[in-house]
Amino acid sequence: MQYENRIKEIDELKSKIDRHRPLSPHALEQLKEYYRISFTYTSNAVEGNSLTETETKIVIEDGITVGGKPLKDHYEAMGHSEAYSFLYDLAKNREITEDNILKLHHLFYYRIDEDNAGKYRKVNVLITGSSFKPPAASQIPALMKKFINDLPSLRGKYHPVEFSARLHKELVTIHPFVDGNGREARLLMNLALLQTGYVITIIPPVLRNDYINAIKKSQIKPKDDNYFINFISSMVSESMKEYIRLLEGL
Repeated sequence: MQYENRIKEIDELKSKIDRHRPLSPHALEQLKEYYRISFTYTSNAVEGNSLTETETKIVIEDGITVGGKPLKDHYEAMGHSEAYSFLYDLAKNREITEDNILKLHHLFYYRIDEDNAGKYRKVNVLITGSSFKPPAASQIPALMKKFINDLPSLRGKYHPVEFSARLHKELVTIHPFVDGNGREARLLMNLALLQTGYVITIIPPVLRNDYINAIKKSQIKPKDDNYFINFISSMVSESMKEYIRLLEGL
């Protein structure tokens, strides 16, 4: 499926959202909790988590386990919910630091693997189903340092939506963690969007193949990010339309 760049449309949608601002504390809380479930469910489902959206809600809000579902899937839901809360604390600032990145990973991963949570990988890895070979483990600290140092100039160079897409793409390409790189990238992408007045962006599990293919294309041809940027801009646009629908219902 082809995706078009929808940044112009996004700017118009943002103007429409801005006309509703400032939102009441009640509306803000309602929206925050709605996206806690929706974002947690979709981000985990893209990675193969078997919990449905309803089951994710039960695990997070009621603390009840779902019979027949792996314990790891429950841990992923609870951990992502914690990372989501921290995301809103970080969104009050304009910068993204290495400590932010490591803590986000630790929060959603420590129940699964405490030893590797919030720590760069010490081993080389392969990505199943892809010809792309991630950097060697020995390169990770230097690559992440450059990644962090480059963020301010990239933020100033690109539209916020394009910046968030490039942030996502670069993180998964470096692949700094043993596991959880996709979830980390989606959290960082959404952090960058929240910091600039945009809304939580959802990648529906039904578009998983398109999403993965967009990442693969950007990694095989690193200088041609247009397909991935177009895909992300489409996801942002659709998420903003949903946000407006929710706003109008409050």
